[in-house]
Amino acid sequence: MKAVYGIYGASGYAKEVYPLIKGRYKNTLFIDDVSSLKKLYGCDVVTLEEFLRIDAVQRYVVVAIADGKVREALTLKCLENHIGLFSVEADNVVKLENVEIGDGYILNPFVTLTSDIKIGKSFQANLYSYVAHDCIIGDYVTFAPSVKCNGNVMIDDYAYIGTGAIMKQGRPNKPLKIGKGAIVQAGSFVTKSVPDGVTVFGNPAVELTKENLKRRR
Repeated sequence: MKAVYGIYGASGYAKEVYPLIKGRYKNTLFIDDVSSLKKLYGCDVVTLEEFLRIDAVQRYVVVAIADGKVREALTLKCLENHIGLFSVEADNVVKLENVEIGDGYILNPFVTLTSDIKIGKSFQANLYSYVAHDCIIGDYVTFAPSVKCNGNVMIDDYAYIGTGAIMKQGRPNKPLKIGKGAIVQAGSFVTKSVPDGVTVFGNPAVELTKENLKRRR
């Protein structure tokens, strides 16, 4: 076998990724170190150790895990074992002008990346999400479905943006910033920058604290 392709993960998001590559690669399977499944959609489910024992000249993987930190750990483990990365992109993804994006990304159906955008490694954008002009996005960032990232927004590594969240457009000299490891909860409207590691919610989005929860109820 010349090459084998693995989707790391065998539940949830991985089930949405497989149809995007079905038929594109002859030898495709799922990698999951804890799953009891042996088959999924007719493909073998194997551990990483079993994947490494397959008789193949080249091995490639895409990590279909929403948690950015976990995604990084699995990616580094694969690279240490000389497994290459491949990216997954739906046929109807729209990319306009001057879009840079790192290896190992997954772009689901109806994702749009407009113009003058720079995105790091292992980005995941789920259904109907978009990134507008002059945005900079770090490594291992995750967009749930229908995220609206307007222009002049900077998102640092490991940030997670929940379903339907909207990020207000920043300005060229003052971009709206989402900090490293920050979480934007589903349905939030972010109008101000979010510090590193902070979770925000609501419209307008505020830090998730007991006091803020009481105020919003």
